[in-house]
Amino acid sequence: MNDIPSYFIYGEMPRPLDIGFLHVELISQREHIHHGRAEPHLHEQMAQVTFWIRGSGTYLIEDKSLDFSAPAVSFVPSHVVHGFDVGPNSDAVVISIADSALPLVAASSLLSLDRPVMLRSDASEPTWERMESLMLMAHEEYMTGQPGMEKIVLSLASVGLSFMARLSSQAAIMRSSGPVALASELKRLIDLHFREDRSVGDYVGMLGSTPHLVARAASLVHGKGVKELISDRRLLEAKRLLLFTVRTVEDIAYETGFKDPAYFSRFFRQRTGAPPGLWRDAQHAGTFAEMGDRS
Repeated sequence: MNDIPSYFIYGEMPRPLDIGFLHVELISQREHIHHGRAEPHLHEQMAQVTFWIRGSGTYLIEDKSLDFSAPAVSFVPSHVVHGFDVGPNSDAVVISIADSALPLVAASSLLSLDRPVMLRSDASEPTWERMESLMLMAHEEYMTGQPGMEKIVLSLASVGLSFMARLSSQAAIMRSSGPVALASELKRLIDLHFREDRSVGDYVGMLGSTPHLVARAASLVHGKGVKELISDRRLLEAKRLLLFTVRTVEDIAYETGFKDPAYFSRFFRQRTGAPPGLWRDAQHAGTFAEMGDRS
């Protein structure tokens, strides 16, 4: 595999999305395509909320492999690599939301929508039952295709994501129009330009802001400086390519914006504790790190 597959819906080639596009289906509706195993892939223009209503297996988000038993729920923004390997009779509701519609969801959601989240917990927590009802209602509403369906499904998704915030102790992350919006746009620009030799000043200029405001927003929302966010994005992409492609370390260095492969190797080792080649071997041997919250 030379590149990480990008899909519209899993197994379908990418296509332009209408403004406000959304799609809801059950994992079981594509079982004839994935047979219980969705290989690592990404979606370039939309985020996904996935609520596992039954079964168990392993869910992959970037370089993290997460074992779960239903109920479990995840939010995965666009351009985030993910996949799953589940047992027989496992099923989930998946709401796919175009990036163009996410601001509408974010306006009513307590959950930060700029990073992937997966939660696995005790089914005895009543919030899980309420969330399952919401997700099944969203699927039923989508299948009816009645007038106003889109607004109803987006509203249900917003409530479901807010329940996720409660479950993950993120209810304090409230929406503000200033630093949160600026930090979100900064992250979007970094996603677009991290392969280029862009300075912090370049990002400040693209944002039409000031160094102080951008630095404050990055620290407040992401807990990091702008340079660190750029480095994190380069490291993430390097991990993706090491894990999911057969490209050489030198090729990956250039792909992630490094002009000197030797410097890339030092950069990678400083942040992971191992050089790229050894890190790849260890991950392929199954030593994924743990990610996510377990109550």
